[in-house]
Amino acid sequence: YYLMGDVARLHSAILAYARDFMIDRGFTYCIPPFMIHGDVVTGVMSFAEMENMMYKIEGEDLYLIPTAEVSLTNLFNDEILEIEELPMLLTSYTPCFRKEAGSAGRDTRGLIRQHQFDKVEMVAITTPEQSSEIFEKMVNCASDLLTSLGLAHQKMQLCTGDLGFSAAVTIDLEVWLPGQNKYREISSISNTRDFQSRRAKIRYKDSNKKNNLTHTLNGSSLAVGRTLVAIMENYQNEDGSVRIPEVLKKYM
Repeated sequence: YYLMGDVARLHSAILAYARDFMIDRGFTYCIPPFMIHGDVVTGVMSFAEMENMMYKIEGEDLYLIPTAEVSLTNLFNDEILEIEELPMLLTSYTPCFRKEAGSAGRDTRGLIRQHQFDKVEMVAITTPEQSSEIFEKMVNCASDLLTSLGLAHQKMQLCTGDLGFSAAVTIDLEVWLPGQNKYREISSISNTRDFQSRRAKIRYKDSNKKNNLTHTLNGSSLAVGRTLVAIMENYQNEDGSVRIPEVLKKYM
């Protein structure tokens, strides 16, 4: 799809606002690479996920990222961090590229499900003692961001059978879409504990100078396309015009 005129400006405004919101919450803004080597992708996901989700660059050992989580987490691949550096909180806006294998026929029209979309991501590297508190902080950040935009939403904790390959616990945030008369996922926050760190060899040196595995967490603070839909539907007037949420006005 193409975004034109005011809709394109609204898209950019959502990105800029979400970026600044996360920075104000203590996250460091980062622009990571959008292509990443295959030998480090497996630090955060399985071979099956790579096959079903990621686009490979022909003739290169490079993949287009399906989410900034892959780039941001692998920034610390095979590194030993100092305990004083933790927790490390990162946020990023990137385009995301996904095959969406197995999704044929689902949401194939419009902005809800795309092979290319934009997302504001958050990643945390913590000690084991910090990870539960940081998980709650990340869930609250995503929820508060939606609340500040005036968008009704609900939280859904996933059952074990629905968890991703690396996740120990996941909470999805679902936003109200009047056009579908239902709540739809707009954000997903996971604590992978030491699963990714074990595979990616991300460690920290504790106060006794002993090396330990970190915990890693990730989550989308906003899937921008779905946020765009939610704003256009929830803020639409009878004449078809769309009001701009108060917090976005300075960005448009």
